[in-house]
Amino acid sequence: QGTPGGPARFRSVMILETWTPRILSILRIFTGLALLQHGTAKWLGFPVVPQLANASAMSLSGIAGLIELVGGLLFIAGLFTRSTAFVLSGLMAAAYFIAHAPRSFYPILNGGEIMVLYSFAFLYFAAKGPGPWSLDAKLKTA
Repeated sequence: QGTPGGPARFRSVMILETWTPRILSILRIFTGLALLQHGTAKWLGFPVVPQLANASAMSLSGIAGLIELVGGLLFIAGLFTRSTAFVLSGLMAAAYFIAHAPRSFYPILNGGEIMVLYSFAFLYFAAKGPGPWSLDAKLKTA
């Protein structure tokens, strides 16, 4: 039991600092998995999402689905992470402004909260990089 600012607090801070890069990788992987579902639903029909079932391959939704599918896989693997994240950030921003913003100024009212969150999360990864558990990091050390 340490006092505030004592050895126990120092150990906690050291543990968090040690795990910060790894947590960045975990966040990247789970963000990619969440995005990948959109691409697989539009292109592979899995999981079945009725409102996405009729997306034409050459429609905006279909093209976005292809970017989500390929970009999601690259992002999960941590390959070409910064450029992939930049493209995905732009895709999410475009999706927000095309499909959600016209409904209302407020994301909570227009259903675009997840697009805004995705856009800024991907922008963060474009600036920060993938973390240590990535193919980019592996190739850098190879």
